[in-house]
Amino acid sequence: MDNKTLVEKRSAVLAKSFTGGKPAFIAHAKGATVTDVEGREYVDFAGGIGVMNVGHSHPKVVAAIKDQAEKFTHTCFMVLPYEPAVRLGERLCALAPGPSPKKVFMVNCGAEAVENAVKVARYYTKKTGIIVFEHAFHGRTLLTMTMTGKVKPYKLGFGPFAPEVYRMPYAYCYRCPFGCEYPKCGIACADYLKDEMFGECAPETTAAVIAEPVQGEGGFITPPPEYFPKLAQICKDNSILFVSDEIQAGVGRTGGKFFAIEHWGVEPDMITVAKSLAAGMPLAALVGKAEIMDSIHPGGLGGTYGANPVACAAANAVLDIFEEEKLLKKGEDLGKKLWKAFGAMQKKYEVIGDIRGKGPMVAMELVKDRVTKKPDADAAKDIVAFAFEKGLVLLSCGPYSNVIRCLMPLVITDRELDRGISIIDEAFASLKK
Repeated sequence: MDNKTLVEKRSAVLAKSFTGGKPAFIAHAKGATVTDVEGREYVDFAGGIGVMNVGHSHPKVVAAIKDQAEKFTHTCFMVLPYEPAVRLGERLCALAPGPSPKKVFMVNCGAEAVENAVKVARYYTKKTGIIVFEHAFHGRTLLTMTMTGKVKPYKLGFGPFAPEVYRMPYAYCYRCPFGCEYPKCGIACADYLKDEMFGECAPETTAAVIAEPVQGEGGFITPPPEYFPKLAQICKDNSILFVSDEIQAGVGRTGGKFFAIEHWGVEPDMITVAKSLAAGMPLAALVGKAEIMDSIHPGGLGGTYGANPVACAAANAVLDIFEEEKLLKKGEDLGKKLWKAFGAMQKKYEVIGDIRGKGPMVAMELVKDRVTKKPDADAAKDIVAFAFEKGLVLLSCGPYSNVIRCLMPLVITDRELDRGISIIDEAFASLKK
């Protein structure tokens, strides 16, 4: 069937809320290129929303999935366990930053990992309050939707929400909520936790602070170097757990480091990881300090499909690929190329107000003018549409939907990358016409 026919069928049988996306139905994909049912190719700068860091249909991942599927696809790890999950857990513990012994619990998706981080934090601390941040995205379940900052489309009409969730400003240097300017600010955004936030949510009742090192849907907002060390110390001083939500920013997405929080030199109490962990297979994990993870009574955490053997096999293949193909270094190099290209664009196009992120997890915030910094969501929408017509899959994000973000596979070729950058440049140039 062609794209037009499939669009019509999609509208007829799938819920309207689930029928978004491009009018191109993908037939196959390889590396950083996807091909639709009509044979048209697109360079993929979206990566399934940060899922395909090792690229589409990597032969090692495909082989691992086939091999495991031929052996068995499910037993429920809590009934009859298996080696791939144990091996993956061992590797994730070794990758997690800091000297503390670690342990792992595996589930199916990022929202589940975040929900379980909250459960563990409340159980371990015997406290209930959870502090999250403005512009955060943590998922779409009742609790994680509550924790998510953006109302439309994620929360509109779905209340009432879960209790004991509190929100504080994030380190949004381009639009500082305190009217400060880095580095003269003294990282006031971190001090807000103890200076103001504890008035609303006392440390005696606060179980955890949960933050994305680089906000994903929130617009790739990235705190300065001093922020997380200061925030984590405040948490430690007040017996509050610090949780790094790495659903989008983890698994090498920021280049040079497997977990994004490593760029700040901080050892979190727990880390959530999903998306690129299993290259598209449904798998997520909560990695935490052993003392915290083992505080839960037997059977207190679980799930029928958690640590699915096929997904674990895919994840082990992903970790092999990172080692064998030196993807952390490739990601670092990719980031340098992107920052250079986008920096050159910023000099040409006034609409680019800010460039931010870490390594290849980089974004451009678009504004109507650089003095008022008024968000330009229309420009972002036009660029995404122009790019798609030219053969580039691109995503926008941010609290004002005015941010263009990059989540391309780290294995992208120079040819694919150059083509994508050229299309983005062309898209910005078209705004003047």
